[in-house]
Amino acid sequence: MKFIPRTLSLLTLSLFLSGCAGVNLNPLQWFGGDEEVNPPAELIEISSEVRLSRIWSVDVGNGQGDNYTEITPVIEGNRIYAASENGSVLAVDLDSGDVVWRNRLDDLQLTGGVGAGGGLVVVGSRDAEVLALDQTTGDIVWVSEVTSEVVSQPIANDDIVVVQTVDDKVAALNTDGGERRWIYESTQPPLTLRGTSRPIFTPADTVVAGFSNGTLVSVSASDGVWRWEERVAVPEGRYDIDRVIDIDGDLVLDGDRILASSYQGNLIALDVVTGRIVWGLQDASSYHGLTQGFGNLYYCSDKSHVVAVRDNSEDTIWTNEDLQYRAITAPTAINNYIAVADFEGYVHLLSQIDGRIVGRAQVDSGGVRANLLAYQGRLITYGNSGTLAAYSLQ
Repeated sequence: MKFIPRTLSLLTLSLFLSGCAGVNLNPLQWFGGDEEVNPPAELIEISSEVRLSRIWSVDVGNGQGDNYTEITPVIEGNRIYAASENGSVLAVDLDSGDVVWRNRLDDLQLTGGVGAGGGLVVVGSRDAEVLALDQTTGDIVWVSEVTSEVVSQPIANDDIVVVQTVDDKVAALNTDGGERRWIYESTQPPLTLRGTSRPIFTPADTVVAGFSNGTLVSVSASDGVWRWEERVAVPEGRYDIDRVIDIDGDLVLDGDRILASSYQGNLIALDVVTGRIVWGLQDASSYHGLTQGFGNLYYCSDKSHVVAVRDNSEDTIWTNEDLQYRAITAPTAINNYIAVADFEGYVHLLSQIDGRIVGRAQVDSGGVRANLLAYQGRLITYGNSGTLAAYSLQ
């Protein structure tokens, strides 16, 4: 992987992150002196109203490894596909927890979360490779090179596999064979957060992706031709670190809208076809994705506050600050709750009604960075140490 000089500071910050399991992810607070500027909040005692009961668990290699990866599994049909940093990829039956197949990709360091579609399971490596495995057998179907490291989940359909790389490029590869179909390049600012959001397919036969310069871009899925571009955030401040406005959280497709958030930016909804902003909320800084429920949108701020806002309004329904600076994951809606996990491996269940923490369980003492997943009322967790587990809520 090649780094141009302007990204040297990004590389330095990425290396810093790789050694800090419970680090505060807000880069504006990394350089405050010898004392811990923003220590994570101590967990307060709660009155438990819901309990997590483990149904099954599976070991997935070394999990997230020693580097600051975020390899999130993917659900396709009645299977979940997961991968570890040291190259273990497996398929698990979601109902029973049985391992359907497992493949060890030797001498590879995986960094991009798992994608699935078009009969393939897709992972990305630190060495700028995209590997496609057969969904049924786990055998490698093809390997393709891209421009740099893949750090987000690929997406796939029957026609193309789309990956976004850390150098702010989006590439489409043919599902059959892995040959490059098209590539879209965005202008990368001098300093960015490590990570990228996952692109999405839309009903308009387009691919929409978010970039580190704070813009959303829509291109034709078939040939990569530009359709529209809209800014989620505007860089402000004198120094590069003040002007970081990455769109790192996964985008949400909601009918004819796309929902997106950015670091040091805003929360907005755009029309899928035109890119026109149809709703927005200012000063909603986040590097996580969003979730929906009870007519609300939920996001986690850069301070690890969980916030509920009424959809299509500027009304904040509730804010929970009990998990401040605990490096929580993106929120996941499940039943009547919002689930997040933190750097100590605790899963917290918040009431969608008022934001109170009503349930808690530690699922991995090594912490959790991968986003939680919901499947038929079950919560799926993937801990940093490599434990993939399914829980019922009781």
